[in-house]
Amino acid sequence: MSQIKIYGIKAYLNPIKQELSDVIHDCVVEALAFPRDKRAHRFFPLDKENMFYPAGRIDVYTITKITHADGK
Repeated sequence: MSQIKIYGIKAYLNPIKQELSDVIHDCVVEALAFPRDKRAHRFFPLDKENMFYPAGRIDVYTITKITHADGK
């Protein structure tokens, strides 16, 4: 089972959550052979003052963390 966590500034992340989830899911199904019927995505929309990111990045900077446990 996979867990996907997506972090970003809420003003930019909230409007694209569904589309981003669909794109991520299609990618992990194709590239990592995850089951199509198992989608476990959690979004963490943050206030700008709670999102620290590297210099040179813009406010749409997004962090995606994918973990997988095979259940064995």
